[in-house]
Amino acid sequence: MDLKEIQNLIKFVAKSGASEVKLEMDDVKITIKTGSEETTIVQQMPMAPAAPVMQQAMPVATPLAESAPSAPAPAASDDSKYVTIKSPIIGTFYRKPSPDKPVFVEVGTDIKEGDVLCVIEAMKLFNEIESEISGKIVKVLVDDSSPVEFDQPLFLVDPS
Repeated sequence: MDLKEIQNLIKFVAKSGASEVKLEMDDVKITIKTGSEETTIVQQMPMAPAAPVMQQAMPVATPLAESAPSAPAPAASDDSKYVTIKSPIIGTFYRKPSPDKPVFVEVGTDIKEGDVLCVIEAMKLFNEIESEISGKIVKVLVDDSSPVEFDQPLFLVDPS
């Protein structure tokens, strides 16, 4: 990507009204932030900045997870006997290993410890999320191809 393409990208982002755009190609990462001033950062692929983003998102995910079950009081009492499987990372949730394959688990599927339940893509890496318990899937709490936060509930499992 040359300087002219970067300048055109900055103009496009400014016109689109987006506040931040991140673009990663090969060994270059470009972040364009708009607001009071326009900033462009071009650097080698760092791994360290990912950790502060995850730590920053943790407090955001916790109130969301706590507020969801408290809204429907009857559902909260029914769900208390189930174990919640939560996301260990921030990323994009996928129920299938690839678009042409079947989903890993459905509601009613019996699972064992170590079974793959889904994949979460983070920074172009696909992380298989394995079950830590045995039981039956009662509910899938996230839609396919949806972004998920750290500690966000993904599945309800009946351990009995």
